Order: sequence, then C-alpha cells, then structure tokens
Amino acid sequence: GYKRAGFTVLGNVEIDPEVNAVYRKNNHPKFSYEMDLREFNAKEDLPEELFNLDILDGSPPCTSFSSAGLRDETWGKEKKFREGQKKQRLDDLFFVFLDTVEKLKPKIVVAENVVGLVRGKAKGYVHEIVKRFQELGYSVQIFSLNSAHMDVPQARHRVFFVANRIGLKPLKLDFRFDPIVFGKVRTEAGIPLNEGTVLKALADEVKEGESSLSDVAQRVAGEKNKFFTTYVIGDNDVSCTITSSNRPIRFYDRSFMSDDDIRRCQTFPADYDFCGEDPGYICGMSVPPNMMANIAMEIWEQWLK
Repeated sequence: GYKRAGFTVLGNVEIDPEVNAVYRKNNHPKFSYEMDLREFNAKEDLPEELFNLDILDGSPPCTSFSSAGLRDETWGKEKKFREGQKKQRLDDLFFVFLDTVEKLKPKIVVAENVVGLVRGKAKGYVHEIVKRFQELGYSVQIFSLNSAHMDVPQARHRVFFVANRIGLKPLKLDFRFDPIVFGKVRTEAGIPLNEGTVLKALADEVKEGESSLSDVAQRVAGEKNKFFTTYVIGDNDVSCTITSSNRPIRFYDRSFMSDDDIRRCQTFPADYDFCGEDPGYICGMSVPPNMMANIAMEIWEQWLK
C-alpha cells in the first residue's frame, strides 16, 4: 500500500519466517529483521536511516481483541498463536510497538488493529495506548474505517491510530469511493466444495438474499448458530471481510472463492508472489493495499507534501 502511494519501504520487522519470506520477495526492504520486536528494540546497531522516519507503521497482532473468539479470556495469558508461531501474550504487543516508537522517534506513526480494540472492556487498552503516545510526545487520532469506501471490493472495518510529534493540524480521513461489488472482480471458476459433505448440501440449497450457510441451516433444518462464519457472496454484494481461516462461498456457482477472487477482493497485485503460502491466509492477515495506499496518500497530501 505504501509503495502504491509512492513511498519507499526502508525496512520491516517480522517474527514469522514464512510470512517474512513472502514480504521480502514482494517488497524488497533494504533492512529486514526476522525476530521478535522486543529483540529488535534491544538492538544497539541499527542503521541511522531507520531513525526519524517520515512514517513508522505497525499492526500488532490482534487475535486477543477480535470480535470473533475468546477475547478477554486470553488477555494476560501466554498462548501459541499462529502469529509468530511461538507461545506469547498478544495483548501487550501494542505497547512493545510503542517502545519501538520511543526508540526510532518517527515523525508520524500509523498503527492498525481490529475494531474489537475499541469495544467493551478493551477500551481500557485504548486509554493506555493514547496515554503512552502522549507520554512520548505524540498527538494521536483514532479512525474507524471501512475498506468498502476506500476502493476495495470488500467490507473490512479496521481501527487506525495516526499520531505525529511535529505539531501538525488534525488529519482528515473521509473516504467515499463507490462500492465495488463482487461480480466486478469475480473469476469464472471457484474452488468446488467436496461432494457428500454438509457444506455442499447446504450450499446447494442457498437462496438469493441469504448471507451465510447459517441462514440455510436454520431454514432447512431448524439449526441455529451453525455455519455462521461461512458467508455467501452474491455478484451484487460487496464481499464480506476476507479472513485467514474461512473462505466465502460464491452464490454464482456455489463454490468457494478462488485464490484470485481473494487476491482481487484484497487488492493485492496480479503478480504478487505468495511463495507457496495460502493466499487466503496471507490476505486475511493483511491490510488491503488500496486501503493503506489511500491513507498514506492523505498523510502525504495533508502533512508531508
């Protein structure tokens, strides 16, 4: 996204070797650190180019704050999450990232997270995050944005913290792109569902207007609260959020979204090299490039230009 907006990607820090290999292959950062962010923060031999950056961007892993899942039951506990492939706490990683901010002292900081971070009990974390930003000398704004209004054929609600330490006027982010429906980006063939499975039987029964297999299961079998994460996308719908674990079903032919469907809904480049990794996982864990590019361009136009 930053490259699409005209920025130069100088470096990155990523703990997951497989994800980092994909990032390096496609973004070619000059400095790439494959390590825990705490280890990066302790380094005393960082190149001068990484200090006083125009923008430092971070997306601390957000499973602990996701609206789907155990949420606060995992707070304060170590667990082996897919992010990082090691046993760790995720709910304190935003503050580890703020230690990075303190170390590198960028002009501007952008941090993305799930909307669950600003809901319910998690609001206490937001208060502490804002307080820490202020202690470091940054004024911070919080934006709740939907990628469906940002030239992305997908509804993806995310929270962005945007902070600066150079006394800039408040940033204005008001995106109003026309929605892009799935039929505009859909490929001809999806991935067939396995014959003889419950998913296949339910998918074959989907009627127009039903948004998930849960709707079908309730109508056909009277079963509630089942298959509610298996979404059905019609050609006139904006795609639901692409997640790392569940592929939506296309109403067009009752098949799963193809890899190219997912790539297009996430606005990844046509020549993006996933290096053998599942495109659904990589895209599901990412900020859509068009979403990030639009934010980056506004930061350039309003603040840096």
